[in-house]
Amino acid sequence: MDFILENLLEWIGYLASFIILISLVMRSIKRLRFINLFGSVLFTIYGYFIGSFPVMVMNAGIVVINIYYLRQMIKTEDYFKVIAVEKSDEYLKAFLAFYRKNIEKAMPFTEGDLLNSSYRFFILRNMVPAGLFIVNEYDKETLEITLDYATPAYQDFQTGAHVFKRTSEVFQAQGYKQFITFTQDESHMKYLNRMAFKPTTVHNRKAFIRTI
Repeated sequence: MDFILENLLEWIGYLASFIILISLVMRSIKRLRFINLFGSVLFTIYGYFIGSFPVMVMNAGIVVINIYYLRQMIKTEDYFKVIAVEKSDEYLKAFLAFYRKNIEKAMPFTEGDLLNSSYRFFILRNMVPAGLFIVNEYDKETLEITLDYATPAYQDFQTGAHVFKRTSEVFQAQGYKQFITFTQDESHMKYLNRMAFKPTTVHNRKAFIRTI
């Protein structure tokens, strides 16, 4: 029985270490703290049962710290602002150049897409540039999304949800009825599903459409 308990405690320690490690690669600070909180709770339990009070006390302190900051994050509502920008804007060009490699992982975007774009919006989150939204007129009722990008620190779906909410009224007033975008990327498809896009096929291409 003692052997089984020792092995169980050892695996709890391994699991706690793994969870803490995973938390450190999270881009979202809120997600990092949630996962880190769970790992710290396990380490506190582990420290108690192996009789290591320094491990238990230190991790109990980390639990308290994580809970404190998570409460602050949950209580504090993010401020969002959507700002239209001209295609010749120097900051826009600098933003695209700085995040070029990260953007290419999310969806293909070229200089030609920028030059041909109809509308461009920066999404500010707590006054920090958190994302860039660029669309082109596909037809008289449809806008094609050529770039829907959130910076690594803000890739938690809230930025995307906000831009669709805030731009809908603008586009509806101009007679547009739907967004369309084309992708083959699995992670992008999951994001589009979260944003209420519906899969379809247009001219033998995999497409996703969302009502404005």
